[in-house]
Amino acid sequence: MPLDRRQFILSSSAAAGLVAFPGFLTAGIDAASRPLNILVLGGTGFLGPHTVEYALARGHKITLFNRGRTNKDLFPELPKIVGDRDPDKGKGLTGLQGKQWDAVIDTSGYVPRLVEASSRLLAPNVKQYLFVSTICQYDNWAEGGTNGTENRPPATLEDPKTEDVRQHYCALKAYCEKAAEKSMPGRVTQIRPGLIVGPRDKTDRFTYWPVRFNRGGKILLPGKPDDVTQFIDVRDLAKFMIHTLEKNLTGSFNLVQPTMPFGKLVESCKKVAAPKSEYTWVPADFLSQNDVQPWRDIHMWADKESAGAGALTWSSQKAIDAGLTFTPIDKTVEDTLAWFQSLPAKRQEKLRAGMSLEKESKVLNAWSLEKNKMA
Repeated sequence: MPLDRRQFILSSSAAAGLVAFPGFLTAGIDAASRPLNILVLGGTGFLGPHTVEYALARGHKITLFNRGRTNKDLFPELPKIVGDRDPDKGKGLTGLQGKQWDAVIDTSGYVPRLVEASSRLLAPNVKQYLFVSTICQYDNWAEGGTNGTENRPPATLEDPKTEDVRQHYCALKAYCEKAAEKSMPGRVTQIRPGLIVGPRDKTDRFTYWPVRFNRGGKILLPGKPDDVTQFIDVRDLAKFMIHTLEKNLTGSFNLVQPTMPFGKLVESCKKVAAPKSEYTWVPADFLSQNDVQPWRDIHMWADKESAGAGALTWSSQKAIDAGLTFTPIDKTVEDTLAWFQSLPAKRQEKLRAGMSLEKESKVLNAWSLEKNKMA
């Protein structure tokens, strides 16, 4: 007997170990009015699995194209085409030739040459190309942007042919957008997320906070409660991406939650992860004097008076008007913590972001001495 769409998701997710993290499995998702045949370039990292799960829950047909190296056991029942984004490597894109899809989701494009190759090859056989870009593709993106900034000039490169993604990630994404639009003018959806958070985020940048509160002890909090943070839950991003395909929405969309006080994230972590945690707010200037740096030691936070605060003050009003919705912060914190606690013990031993307990304790002790001097 053939599987219905929910049985299929549950069976494939169980086989892949996906039931260990909260995704879309029990969300009561309605089927789309018109099922789509969707090709996903990538699909097995962080954003990809959430997007595939949601698309399947909506009743869409999914084909994955990737090298078969990352999380290759995910979605065993789905059709897979093994190849390479680089047409000059191995089978390249040959597995995509002559096949038709309603839409393409490109979650793995970082180099313009490769995005051009895939979008050009697929252009005659697909109706819509969704490219996952980044909010930092804008020129001077750290200044932030208000409503309507999707038309703001993109970042540029002295050498547009460079393929050094580590050095030029943001600007290369801008050139990738141009490459897709050149191949399929008027049929491209450019998705520009900010910091993506939630279950399966292997960077631990957001995850650090619920985990740190859950572990207890004396916790250092940066700056002051009304400093700023901004992010997008990976599941909200995935839902909006599928929504744009179902509604055939093209053009560019910033994807971030409205800027919130950092203290709101703290209160959520306290409530969800550790209501009795002991914590101390340490001023930004004291942190700087003690070699505690944003995005090296402290993630998800910016001193609202600092030059870097603008990077966490972008508007997604265009996407909101088009149907973007947001998961409550408590739910994001709760599900991220539950996912992390489902990982093997060895993976949980050391967070990949945030201060070590030793450095945190050292700075807290120094701040306590400083306060005593000022008293």
